[in-house]
Amino acid sequence: QVQLQESGPGLVKPSQTLSLTCTVSGGSITTSHYAWHWIRQPPGKGLEWMGVIAYDGSCYYNPSLKSRTSISRDTSKNQFSLQLTSVTPEDTAVYYCAESDGLRVGATERNAYDSWGQGTQVTVSS
Repeated sequence: QVQLQESGPGLVKPSQTLSLTCTVSGGSITTSHYAWHWIRQPPGKGLEWMGVIAYDGSCYYNPSLKSRTSISRDTSKNQFSLQLTSVTPEDTAVYYCAESDGLRVGATERNAYDSWGQGTQVTVSS
């Protein structure tokens, strides 16, 4: 089973860009059929799927966030990253990276994913 670890700033100012990185160990992000997701949970709310980058580098995004979201990867470091632009306080959440066998686009059930990072709190505030 792979291990995932999120990293990035815990505080972002409104209108700025939120940038997070997920470092993967115990497996390669280019392994066939595996997909790598960003999911968030705002305070008092359920999980919100944000987007995925597949083993071949193809990306899919939540339509409600697509205009502000970008997922990329660095295969040499076995990392994938999230950028969310023009953040507002409504983007305050715990952000998770997760892995699935198969794309699982849009899945919000925890058991849809094989592995999760521990999550990182991001607060948007001036």
